[in-house]
Amino acid sequence: MADRPVALVTGSARRVGRILALRLADEGFDLVVHYRHSREDAESTAALARERGARVEHIRADLASVAEIEGLFGAVAEQMGRLDLLVNNASTFERTPFGEVREPQFDALVDSNLKGPFFCSQFAAALMDEGHIVNVVDPCVERPDPDFLPYFAAKAGLVALTRGMARALAPRIRVNAIAPGPVLFPEHYTASQKRRDTEETLLRRPGSPEDVAAALLFLLRGSDYVTGAVIPVDGGRALSR
Repeated sequence: MADRPVALVTGSARRVGRILALRLADEGFDLVVHYRHSREDAESTAALARERGARVEHIRADLASVAEIEGLFGAVAEQMGRLDLLVNNASTFERTPFGEVREPQFDALVDSNLKGPFFCSQFAAALMDEGHIVNVVDPCVERPDPDFLPYFAAKAGLVALTRGMARALAPRIRVNAIAPGPVLFPEHYTASQKRRDTEETLLRRPGSPEDVAAALLFLLRGSDYVTGAVIPVDGGRALSR
């Protein structure tokens, strides 16, 4: 039997990253489950993926550190022997009103949402013969909320990185992005915040992590003629803001 392809999903211990990892296991991928703090959740995700027939390793790394990113991909090479897909999913999101932002907040948001994906992609590309890199961005980068500017600036940079890497890595590696809207609300959201985000979509309903997984599978299996694209999975929210 041919070797199964290997996927690394950053931040896949929980939430959307977990759903993406498990869907990839269902689709025949072996997995690297990455986490920073959520070890128990990572172990749970790995166990669920193994039940689906996947070979799984769970590896901790702080993606703000290039040395730890290098260690992560060294472990991938040693333990899995190959890499076919990187999903840059790990992200942080924090309210940072303009005029009140401090350097540590700014640096942490840029590290998580831009620096980490950049260096993950650079190390991943070196391991791939052919493959895919998929970045998770934000559909509202064209109309950023002033209360979240460092986050949106970093995500806008990730959109630019997606397009630039598509050029740099073609035709060997296809690079695309998915831009989810309200598919899984932050855990601290109130009912009114959930209602507000839902009402901002054109479809007037929230999505689900499975919608993001479906977009990922389209990029992997639905067409081999898409690169440098940003696919919104937001119910039209970016158009309504």
